[in-house]
Amino acid sequence: MKKILSMLLLLSALNTFAADVDTVKTYSASMKKEIKAVVVTPASYKDGNRFPVVYLLHGYSGNYADWIKKVPAIKDLADQYQLMIVCPDGNFSSWYFDSPEQPENKYETYVATELVKWIDGKYKTIADKKARAITGLSMGGHGALYLAFKHQDVFSVAGSMSGGVDLRPFPNNWDIAKRIGTYAAKPDQWESRSVINLTHLLTPNSLALFIQCGTEDFFYKVNVQLHEKLAYQNIPHTFMTNPGAHNWQYWSDAIKYQLLFISNNFKK
Repeated sequence: MKKILSMLLLLSALNTFAADVDTVKTYSASMKKEIKAVVVTPASYKDGNRFPVVYLLHGYSGNYADWIKKVPAIKDLADQYQLMIVCPDGNFSSWYFDSPEQPENKYETYVATELVKWIDGKYKTIADKKARAITGLSMGGHGALYLAFKHQDVFSVAGSMSGGVDLRPFPNNWDIAKRIGTYAAKPDQWESRSVINLTHLLTPNSLALFIQCGTEDFFYKVNVQLHEKLAYQNIPHTFMTNPGAHNWQYWSDAIKYQLLFISNNFKK
């Protein structure tokens, strides 16, 4: 009986110091609607300190709850690295663009501007780009780099896991054409929204970059090409490949490396 009581007390203590997970309703003025997000705060948040924030984006066909449902260990990582994690909703297939074909879809404006301001206004964050990072998987990997490249005044660290960093080889996939028109009709919109074509926007050392992709992933080739282009242009970045496919098994491991990289850069 004493042993059982001791175990219950230990479990109670562990729960007391666990990260908190909230589902919140944020607001987008540009789209005039509420958008849900998961917010993970470390246990020490209650102590009154301010924290850096990682914006963690889901992939195509996913939603704001994907990460916490599929990889609940991100709660432990928030505690381990003493940071907040915010998982916004990307509307299934927004690709995190401001869509030129659907003016009501403004997910670049929402994530990079409106959501950041909303989180900084509601939570005890370190409201500075030096304490703000963005990463994601697949569509979200593209989105994280796309938003960071275009908003270097907002984010100081950016990552990608299995990111669709070049849209052009996939003209008929994943609702991209709904957002930016068909590649045949509007190739310029595909060119200007492919991350691989945006490296000219990068200010040297403005962003710490970490790009990951599994060698069995259908996005592997375009990630290698992005790495080679960054290397040719002498843009500092970390590129990591290892065996893995386009699945949650890979991403649940990859996020550990992403958050370690992000935490180390926050400390700098």
